[in-house]
Amino acid sequence: MNPLLQPFDTAPFSKIQNEHFKPAFLQAIEDARAEIDNITNNPSEPSFENTIKTLDFSGQQLDRISSVFFNLNSAETNEEIQKIAQEVSPLLSEFSNDITLNPALFNRVKAIYIQKDQLKLTVEEDTLLDKKYKSFSRNGANLSEEKKKRLREIDADLSKLKLKFGENVLAETNNYEMHLNDENQLDGLPEGEKEAAAQLAESKDKEGWLITLDYPSYIPFMKYAKNRALRKKLSLAFGSKGFHNDELDNQENILKIANLRHERAVLLGYKTHAHFVLEERMAETPEKVHEFLNELLEKAKPAAEREFKQLEDFAKELDGIEQLQKWDGSYYSEKLKQKLFDLDDEKLKPYFKLENVIAGVFKVAEKLFGLKFEEVSDIDTYHDEVKTYKVKDTNGNLISLFYADFHPRVGKRGGAWMTSYKPQYIKNGENVRPHISNVCNFTLSTPSKPSLLTFNEVTTLFHEFGHGLHGMLANTTYPSLSGTSVYWDFVELPSQVMENWCYEKEALELFATHFETGEIIPMELVQKIKESATFQEGMATLRQISFGLLDMSWHAADPSKITNVKDHETIAFEDTILYPKTIETCMSTAFSHIFQGGYSSGYYSYKWAEVLDADAFAYFKEKGIFNKEISTKFKDNVLSKGGTEKPMILYKRFRGAEPKVEALLERAGLLQK
Repeated sequence: MNPLLQPFDTAPFSKIQNEHFKPAFLQAIEDARAEIDNITNNPSEPSFENTIKTLDFSGQQLDRISSVFFNLNSAETNEEIQKIAQEVSPLLSEFSNDITLNPALFNRVKAIYIQKDQLKLTVEEDTLLDKKYKSFSRNGANLSEEKKKRLREIDADLSKLKLKFGENVLAETNNYEMHLNDENQLDGLPEGEKEAAAQLAESKDKEGWLITLDYPSYIPFMKYAKNRALRKKLSLAFGSKGFHNDELDNQENILKIANLRHERAVLLGYKTHAHFVLEERMAETPEKVHEFLNELLEKAKPAAEREFKQLEDFAKELDGIEQLQKWDGSYYSEKLKQKLFDLDDEKLKPYFKLENVIAGVFKVAEKLFGLKFEEVSDIDTYHDEVKTYKVKDTNGNLISLFYADFHPRVGKRGGAWMTSYKPQYIKNGENVRPHISNVCNFTLSTPSKPSLLTFNEVTTLFHEFGHGLHGMLANTTYPSLSGTSVYWDFVELPSQVMENWCYEKEALELFATHFETGEIIPMELVQKIKESATFQEGMATLRQISFGLLDMSWHAADPSKITNVKDHETIAFEDTILYPKTIETCMSTAFSHIFQGGYSSGYYSYKWAEVLDADAFAYFKEKGIFNKEISTKFKDNVLSKGGTEKPMILYKRFRGAEPKVEALLERAGLLQK
């Protein structure tokens, strides 16, 4: 019996075998096709109820199977799962095309869309109708049969290429190890990091120490290791993922993805892939994105150049470094930060035991939104490291289930993300509550110390938890408008705004206690955290702008003339370069956000959302960071509303006005005094 084909509430991870997936997909696709046939064969006149609403609630079992499978492919993958992903992705693309290119279905949707003004729909119903119509028109419903056929071919190819791109990046990350046998080579590394490196080596039956390209291993080495040659070696390995002209090389994959995306957009009547994507974003056009990035560039570049010169002078004075290189940046930045603020992660980490930070983010959510998190052990998980919680409101009503998976391991891709195993929606009078997951890659515990987070890891946890809240507090009728189903340049607002609480004394006092003594973090350290928050903000902003510009360079123009990935990237980065160029490295070949994830033509949205979050948090600061009135307005107008209305309407309802870019520039210290 296939557990994926039985009705299930929580995902039945322990019962699922790999061989269950493909048959489950095939059956669920067949069942979903039958649901679509029921809509198109309905003899009644098309109505919102019998077409739009029924369509939105169709294919729910397929969606659940997909969420379980693709989350496992990110958090607990292996060669067999990756092979299944390559087999089922084209099937899912084909099925998706079968819906959007189904003329009978489109005709029913179109018939309702044409008379929408007479239908007296609610705001949410109107948004859903608009979204459904565009899902057809933006995906080829108005094309000729010949062009529809080509669109299907493109989508099938893209689904495979994006998977292959991600698999190559993961393999490159997993394949690299820097094996050290001389403890002097780890000079500068804090004891906890040395211990972690020794533990990693031991886990692989090796003597000495292992450093890998996983962030908890890579970042501390780049930040603390005195050995410049080893920093260079590790930096070049990290920066050259997918750029070795071997079987894991991603250059050809990138060129194919970029060209297929462009061809697809042109086929649909758009100038470029970016024009296609941005039509459904707050930014609206590539021109507006470039205008936004260039405005930030103008403000950030002078600050970045001043900061870089300060760093160069510091490295030269400290160690006689004549030419600062990329592999020197983190090391000397950390040293300079310690000098300027007498602050480093090693002083902070004892106050950020993982369990305490988790309890802290829960406490913040309770004070803001009245949520209670209760850890439970009766929910099935895919790995014994995954923790599960029931989330309830102040009246004891179930709001959500929450899964938390916080440590790196083989088979888990790098980075951090929020995902959903079950969406929220209202059906037959029942408000079905969501199942939400946060997946991260945080520092592991060692024999002598628990998992102690860097401050950056603390802000990452709060960030992903913000996405989680967006999913947990969803309160909409239709699943496709629920939770994080919003414009991509709005989706980062809930996550980025949550990071602000990490810098506030009132919030830190709730959870930042020394793991050995229980002492609350000293206020002078809190003050230093706040003072150092804008340290090298110009350089950090320039870096984010460079990624946004690189993304637009691939997607806002015809890529057919691009023959050399590295040369193209070099031109895209021209206005944002601080460090000397390195011929061995290439950003694009491991830029998973835009070539595997959903950020193509959307990387700018991180900075865009920072404007929103800086403006939003200024409102909290003005009224009090735990002000109930403001947090309720944020919950009711942003977190619970999903994609039921245009983001700017929701934001203005919360804030009373459009956001001001000055809020971000002021917070980042980029406004000239």
